[in-house]
Order: sequence, then structure tokens, then C-alpha cells
Amino acid sequence: MSDIHIDDAAETAPRQASPGEMLRREREAQGLDREEVAAALNLRPAVIQGLEGDSYEEVPVAAYRRGYLRSYAHLLGIDDRPVLEAYKARFGSQETEHRITPVQVTRPPSKLGAWLFRLVTVLVIAGLIGLTLMWWQSRGGSQPPAPGNSGPVSVDSLDGSTTITEDDTSGDASLPPLPEEESDLGLVEDAPVVDAPDAAGAPAADEAAEAPAPTGDESAADDTAASDGQAATEAEPDTAAEAAPEAGSPAEAPAADRRVLELTFNEQSWTEIFDASNERVFVGLQEPGTTARVEGEPPFRLTVGNATGVELVWQGEPVDLAARAGANNVARFTLGE
Repeated sequence: MSDIHIDDAAETAPRQASPGEMLRREREAQGLDREEVAAALNLRPAVIQGLEGDSYEEVPVAAYRRGYLRSYAHLLGIDDRPVLEAYKARFGSQETEHRITPVQVTRPPSKLGAWLFRLVTVLVIAGLIGLTLMWWQSRGGSQPPAPGNSGPVSVDSLDGSTTITEDDTSGDASLPPLPEEESDLGLVEDAPVVDAPDAAGAPAADEAAEAPAPTGDESAADDTAASDGQAATEAEPDTAAEAAPEAGSPAEAPAADRRVLELTFNEQSWTEIFDASNERVFVGLQEPGTTARVEGEPPFRLTVGNATGVELVWQGEPVDLAARAGANNVARFTLGE
């Protein structure tokens, strides 16, 4: 009978709570959740859950377990001794230390490797830019011509002669002097107009020499006639000189078109034109099928890309651009010197 009473007393005795259960009850009594406790202790929520469930897989080292339990108890404001005694009673003081698996730390790349990567990237970008420029230049005359790459340029002057000049590599060479208007008029004034009265006077002198000597009255009449003839002879050159500009007026009609250039673009071309005042009167990349009319003071300094696909008319006559084009199909020349 007494044995049965002792067994009932043992069964009714309160079971000692585990350390995790003590901490969990106090946390719930204070209205805190695991995330708040984990943030306050600077631990992961999984570690807090393991401490409350008496599962220490997240904390393999016994010294760390006791330290975490002590910190948890201090955070809740309770005495840590009952918690540690419950832990000791449940797990003992001598525990097998679990071997900690070393954590492999990935080292960041060295500065030398970063610099090498940047250098390779820059070289690749520079190579792509160079290939793009080479491809653009290989298209022909569609690109703006580079200065200093053209060969000799032949220039047709107004008198019909052809002059071959070297293109200035700097592109800023002074323009050739304008032709003087007196040189054009000199071609007309040099005509042998004045010699006509002299040629007509030669037979008259011969006839006068063959005629018999006149008498006094005849001599006076002859002197009067001779003076009249001399006056007429002197008047004839003046008349011829006045007629010379009038004769030259039809030749000046096409000269009025010397200020006009007409261009027809059959293919894409980059064209630039300067006039005598070194003023750029025309520039741009022209599309196929377009035309342009340019006015300025000659001589003109032209740079025509893709010259074989462009037609140029000046003073009503076509200008052969293909003959003036260099190896890169770009024509650089001066027109109207």
C-alpha cells in the first residue's frame, strides 16, 4: 500500500523544464517573437529556434551554447543560473565537442587582375573602333576625305593650257591670285587694227610719187587733201579701238556664268567648295538623285568625294571629275584660275 503511494507522489511531482522551454515561455510572456530576439542578439532566427527547442545543431560548440543561453536570459531580464543548471542537468557538463567544418572564404580578385581586365576591355573597344573606321573608309568617297592623301591635281586654265599642281597637305594654302580683267581685254586690243590705215596709205604714197609735180594751185590743193587724209587715218584707229569693246561684248556673255557651278549627284558624295574669298559656299553629304547650284567668286577650290558618281557643269561645259580623282576616288582641284 505504501509503495503505491510513493509511485503516485513521484508521478505528481512537477517535471523540471528544459532551458529552451524556460526561455520560450518567458519570451511569449513578454510578447516578443523570435525575429526580434534574433535581431537583438545578432543571431539568426534558426539559432533562436534551436535554443528554444533544445536542438543545438546550429551551435555545435558547447561553450557557444552556454554563452547564447546566458545572453538570451539576460535579454529577457531573468536569472541565467536556473537556465544553465537545467542545461547541465539535461546534457551534462562533459560533452563531445563537434568538429567545426572550416568555411571556405572566396577571396576577391586582386587589383592586378582587375587592371588586366580593364586593359583587355579597352583594347577590345579600341580594336572595334579601328575596324569600324577602316570599314567606313573602304566604302569609297562617302566619307569626308582626309587631308594630305591626294596626288597631283591638274587644272585647266582659260587659255586652254593644263597645269599640274601638288595639293597642299595642310589644306590652308593661300588661294591663287585672281586673273586681272585687263588680261582678257588685252587679247582684243592686240588685234592688228591700227596697221590698216598704214597699209592703205602705202599705195597712196606710191601713187603720189609717180604723179607729176603739181603746180602752185595744185600743190595747195594736194596739201589740203593730204591733211584731210591724215585726219581720216588718225580717226580710223580710234573707231577701231571703240569697236573693240563692242566686239568683245558677245564674249563676255558666257563669262557671267563663271560664278555658277551646277552639280548632279548620281551616287552618294561628300562635297565641299570654297570660292576666291576662301568662303565655304557649299558643303555636305549629298544623296543620289539630288542636284545643287552653287554661286561664288571664282576660282573655286573643290573637294568632291566619290567623284565618278558626280557630274559638274561650269560655263555650260561638263568638267571631267574622273580624270581629277585620286586613288581614293576623291577629286581635289581648283577651277577657274
